[in-house]
Amino acid sequence: MTASPSRGVFPGHQAREHTSLARGGRAIERLNAVRVAVEVGGHQAEFLSWGFYEPSPWRNYLHTHSFYEICYAYAGRGVFRTGAREYPVEAGAVFVARPGDVHEIVSSDDDPLGIHFWSYTLIPVRAAARSGSSDHDHGRALLAAFAEPAAPVLSRRSGQVPAILELLCAEAANPGPGVGDVVRNLAGLLVVETARAVVDDQNLTPEPAPEAPTRDEQMVRTMVRYLRDNYDRPVRVRDVAAQVHVSERHASRLFRVFTGTTIHAFLVRLRLEIAAQRLLARAAKAGPVSIAEVARSCGYPDVRHFTTVFRRHWGVTPGAFRSGDGTAHLPTDGPTDGPTEKHRPRAQVLSSSVLAP
Repeated sequence: MTASPSRGVFPGHQAREHTSLARGGRAIERLNAVRVAVEVGGHQAEFLSWGFYEPSPWRNYLHTHSFYEICYAYAGRGVFRTGAREYPVEAGAVFVARPGDVHEIVSSDDDPLGIHFWSYTLIPVRAAARSGSSDHDHGRALLAAFAEPAAPVLSRRSGQVPAILELLCAEAANPGPGVGDVVRNLAGLLVVETARAVVDDQNLTPEPAPEAPTRDEQMVRTMVRYLRDNYDRPVRVRDVAAQVHVSERHASRLFRVFTGTTIHAFLVRLRLEIAAQRLLARAAKAGPVSIAEVARSCGYPDVRHFTTVFRRHWGVTPGAFRSGDGTAHLPTDGPTDGPTEKHRPRAQVLSSSVLAP
């Protein structure tokens, strides 16, 4: 995240300030030198950056990422613009930019915004690697709901997020024995607490829903789960249809009715969005994973074909995408008051609740 001085004007108001995070918050930037990757809630999360802005007038202008970027406002006020909407932000708020969301933040001039921000990839783990426990399934459902394009982007219920940030700052400032384990555990907790803050918990109660899904809905959920668990291998429509014991034609029709897209289009988009996140990941010892390896891990044995479809989807080659750290700033002719039609995020066609695992 980069920012420029803001020229916006906000009505006078003094929001509460989280003083401990304001005093020692910059220490969290030291975590950028550490690889932090965790498995939590049926997903693999790799942290890409940690940052801290002191309260001052600033603006980072319209841009987009291929990863998740979370902000916690510890002081001041501002505005968070995403898509065609504008959200007022004040101290204590948590707000989220998901992959593909066109967004910007504008700090107040008279009560400047101070934030912590962190970013990570979030990739589902294959079924064979999951424990299958009830708690694990609930955690996976929570993170899947958090990842939905239609999920809320701002919450004033920060929960344990500021407390976790304080602990991370303290550990970064004065690392002790077992610092790697401490940071990884806190990072995993931060992923879960962020999702809890943003997602409506009432939709994720452990008890069975009062109304079971229809047979058709359950079939589509099964097909979606199969695609998510097998995106890294060759998949045909007949393979998907076989999971629910219907014809290819019937499976294709049901899938389009409940998701608004085809089985093939869903699979391609899933592969390319996971590939984009993996391009930004760092191997434990050897640095960035090769583009060919990323392609193979996402179901593309031919790297040339992968490059073609990746560019068609993201607008740049995999190499250029990695060089830009997964962030693209939109060209502008000067300051704007808000996003225009051309700045709205690309269509999100996979937001149906049927896609929840």
